[in-house]
Amino acid sequence: MTFRPLLPTTVRWRPIEGDGLEHLTIAPINDTTTGATIRASGVIVGGRGGLPYGVFYRIDCAADWAVLSFSVETTDGRRLALLSDGKGHWRTEDGRALPQFDGCIDIDLYGSPFTNSLPIRRLELQSEDGTAKLSMLYIPFDSFEPVCDGQHYTCIVPEKLYRYAAQDRAFTVDLPVDADGLVIDYPIYFRRVDV
Repeated sequence: MTFRPLLPTTVRWRPIEGDGLEHLTIAPINDTTTGATIRASGVIVGGRGGLPYGVFYRIDCAADWAVLSFSVETTDGRRLALLSDGKGHWRTEDGRALPQFDGCIDIDLYGSPFTNSLPIRRLELQSEDGTAKLSMLYIPFDSFEPVCDGQHYTCIVPEKLYRYAAQDRAFTVDLPVDADGLVIDYPIYFRRVDV
């Protein structure tokens, strides 16, 4: 069993507490230069520690959902854009290698339930597969300095429910997904809303 083929779709999530919104449009593309076949474009408005943020992002993935490039830009002009070979090797837009992120295939944007869907779609885990231990390229919106972050994913019910756990086990949550593999609700933090 696998998730259904990707159709153009738009989804939104709201924080359970406080104000904010993530608006995402995801669709097939055909970028012959990079090989990307999936593009996710979104905007996130929210706050952290009493500080508001507004962020635009674009994530391009290969057919297997490996991230090939992403750009994130705040409304106050800070920008981060990196490229990947889809196998865990990253570089800047001008070609400078970033070996400190070797092994990170997926990215995780702070405040985005969508980026949890990247490893869920890419791995297509089944219950018998056990726990996948991943290194994520994590981008916090306060510092905008990417770091490696250990995350674990386990299939509870194929194509329906996945467990996310921080590597240090300080946080664990079960994430229900829709037929596209997109997170429906992120208990404690986010809830899908009608578009």
